[in-house]
Amino acid sequence: MDDSMNVSGNITSEPMNELGWADSQWARGITGIFTWAALFVTCHQIFQHLRYYTVPEQQLWIVRILFIVPIYGFCSWLSILFPYYAVYFDSVRSCYEAFVIYNFLRLCMAYLGGETAILAEINGKPVNRSCLAGTCCLHNMVYSVGFLRFCRQATLQFCVVKPVAAAVTIILEATGKFHQGDWSPQYGYFYITIVYNISISMALYALVLFYNATHVLLSKYHPVLKFFSIKSIVFLSFWQGNNNPCESVLYVIS
Repeated sequence: MDDSMNVSGNITSEPMNELGWADSQWARGITGIFTWAALFVTCHQIFQHLRYYTVPEQQLWIVRILFIVPIYGFCSWLSILFPYYAVYFDSVRSCYEAFVIYNFLRLCMAYLGGETAILAEINGKPVNRSCLAGTCCLHNMVYSVGFLRFCRQATLQFCVVKPVAAAVTIILEATGKFHQGDWSPQYGYFYITIVYNISISMALYALVLFYNATHVLLSKYHPVLKFFSIKSIVFLSFWQGNNNPCESVLYVIS
């Protein structure tokens, strides 16, 4: 059989020796160095938090969020070392992303003293209307306990959808019907990506709504910078795994 698998474990028409720099010993060595450096630094930070566990209502969420670095780094490195199984490592890695987004919301709530303290500040106040936050059409609406419930549920649904999507991905990959990076509607990657983006969009929108309601209270904690630090890892890891996605979309359209 002349065809071989690409770095995501899918069948392609290119032999392995044409994968380029990502399949070289230099790539494996350099990524390994950075992975272990990130593991060392992050594990040290986690150890320090656990050693000086003086604010458990906040540090619990911080430690959980910090684990995204070793999980993402190590799974990405394994994907380079064993490209045939990359899609399986990606599935395990991305499940933790959903967990981190929920934990980030809970961390912001912990910063403000919990849900009771937040409700005491915003309950009954009109929704801040903003085009950037997507609240410009929410006329005559006020913040209530239902608002916080929606924020929790919208982030939690991603914690359910993502593992289910990962399980389906593994099944489709094992049966040769996934084809990661292939945007053709005849393969599972196209539909899994749609479901994934709808689910994560709801979770991210809930975070935006929560920040829009509490940005004054959260200002001293700089949550926007923390959030972009987390999402930059997720976003870049997701799109670097796609082989020329724009080219694939144009191919499907044509």
